[in-house]
Amino acid sequence: MKTVEEIYEEMLSVFRQETGAEASAVSDLSVKLYAVAAQVYGLYAQAEWLSRQCFPQTAQGDWLERHAALRGLERRGAVKAQGVIRFSAAAVGGTDLTVPAGTVCATAGLTRFETLEDATLTAGNAYVEVPARAVEPGMGGNVPGGSILVMTAPPVGIGGCYNPAAFAGGTDAEEDESLRARVLETYKRMPNGANVAFYEQGALSFDQVAACTVQPKKRGVGTVDVIVSTHEGMPGEELLEEIQDYFDQRREIAVDVLVKAPEADPVNVAASIEVAGGWDGMVVTAAVRKAVQEFFSGERLSGPILVAQLNQLIFTTPGVANCTVTAPAADVPAVAGTLPTLGTLTAEVAE
Repeated sequence: MKTVEEIYEEMLSVFRQETGAEASAVSDLSVKLYAVAAQVYGLYAQAEWLSRQCFPQTAQGDWLERHAALRGLERRGAVKAQGVIRFSAAAVGGTDLTVPAGTVCATAGLTRFETLEDATLTAGNAYVEVPARAVEPGMGGNVPGGSILVMTAPPVGIGGCYNPAAFAGGTDAEEDESLRARVLETYKRMPNGANVAFYEQGALSFDQVAACTVQPKKRGVGTVDVIVSTHEGMPGEELLEEIQDYFDQRREIAVDVLVKAPEADPVNVAASIEVAGGWDGMVVTAAVRKAVQEFFSGERLSGPILVAQLNQLIFTTPGVANCTVTAPAADVPAVAGTLPTLGTLTAEVAE
């Protein structure tokens, strides 16, 4: 694209050819020509931007979403992380204590979580565990175990809270590149209401679904198995039923569609870590554990677990000077319909 200076020089050249005179650099005419050149440059920039939005390969933001809409797709929204919060009594007593739904707890960094249902800490019990989710959607809600320690408004008689396990499943809204890849995939594999692409794109239209595997004729002729995983791993029954209803209304005639969870394949991971100078070993190992736990997400559905990937993941964790992955001893091969999950995790600082 031409610059303002190039356009301005062309205008001076045309003026010189048509009039035989020179426009002085300090003249009123020169200033006006430069102002016009700037406006023409703006038109060039606008035309170039518009040309990029005309094609899904280069479109951005709302314009990319319009291309997606033409292919029957939508940008996947952000998802809230979910987990469990454990509430304990302030003092041993003989009465039941109520933890109402909507009780808000937070981390030291003020990431807030709310309980999803009413719960009762019965007399004589030390604690009660309540399902909860992040108040705000996004990856910021994926916090490690033991990090939720504050109640914004403690229920009567409740003295403490914490999460015994990590909160997971929180994802940010789908980025342009991910949506662009899905849009372009529809051109490579045209969904026709009966092929694998139709079922894959339908399942991936749900915000919670991270990956999908379609197995035609798995249970015989006229059957289709749709296996889905979520960002935190295994899908819940409510999501499976929702996707099942979706396909029951759209499947072709005389086809038996079954939406189900994948089979879990636990993978034990062990690594020896060398800590870089100036870093605390406990902090580094905690960061490594968190990175490995996040790696084993639902996106691994039907995919392999490569030792090289684990080595790279751990080695690039801040504070790691070197590492050796001792388990798994070899690559875990991909198996259709199987989700590799994290079994035992051992991350130790090398002696």
